[in-house]
Amino acid sequence: MRLVALDNLVSIGKLKIEPAAQAEFNGLLRSGRVRLKDAGNLTNSLESRFDLAYNAAHALSLAALRWYGYRSENRYLVFQSLTHTLKLPPEQWRVLDQAHRQRNLAEYEGDIEIDTALLAALIRVAGEVLTRVAALGEVSGSA
Repeated sequence: MRLVALDNLVSIGKLKIEPAAQAEFNGLLRSGRVRLKDAGNLTNSLESRFDLAYNAAHALSLAALRWYGYRSENRYLVFQSLTHTLKLPPEQWRVLDQAHRQRNLAEYEGDIEIDTALLAALIRVAGEVLTRVAALGEVSGSA
């Protein structure tokens, strides 16, 4: 199923059209579930929990994008597309935007100070993304 708003991003070269693959969708969904579960493990360091939650959110968001037959090499666009793929509300999208900026600071500048409120919000939003992505798979009976 094609989405007009995402086709506009294809026309300017920000997204690519690539047929959805059920095995890839299932793998991304499984990866997101495992990482999100591990992000909730309080014995892990805050940094590890943040990394796990962020990567869970990304895998799940990419699963939603791939479900509709699009691919992006840009993590920010994968998250931004959630407005269209999963109808994610703006307040939840903003949490992922904040987490993306924090991840970039940690990854590229070594700034790994983790805000516990952001981590909690990230885990909560990633859980909502999981619920919505799993529902996509249930439509086809494959999740």
